[in-house]
Amino acid sequence: MTLRPEYSLGHSEYNAFLFAAVGEEKTGMQLTVLTALIRLGFDPWQEAARLSGLSKAAAVQALMAAMARLPEGDWNASALPEIAARLVGSLPGRVTPAAPPNPAKPFSLPFGLPSLPVSFPMPKGVVWIALAGTLLLAFVILQDGKVYDPAPTSSSAIPYNK
Repeated sequence: MTLRPEYSLGHSEYNAFLFAAVGEEKTGMQLTVLTALIRLGFDPWQEAARLSGLSKAAAVQALMAAMARLPEGDWNASALPEIAARLVGSLPGRVTPAAPPNPAKPFSLPFGLPSLPVSFPMPKGVVWIALAGTLLLAFVILQDGKVYDPAPTSSSAIPYNK
């Protein structure tokens, strides 16, 4: 499947926004918008397209709300409005959003762990292998650890000499 031009990394109109520095993390590394959005579970190009379709004030508010969920680096919560306004300023202006959002089913994890929006096709072979593994596991569990060896026949018995 070919990416639409606005989502292409090399020629994306969102590159200025996605590769802009949010600030420096506690480790000393620069945190980009791209990395921050990925850590928050967003598709960076879809989120950039969504934000660029909003008014500037709404985009700043939405970006501030997302960035508030990040651990603080060399910025703090009081600096978020200025950072978000600076970052939104690097978005291309639009009258309408670039593309309708792609509804991706979130991959759900057990035990209430957070899920990430992941959409990928699963090969049919993986399903069959998982089914075969489940059946094998069920068979082993039902055997209850008993090993059924055929009883030795009289001709195959080893004589015992004292």
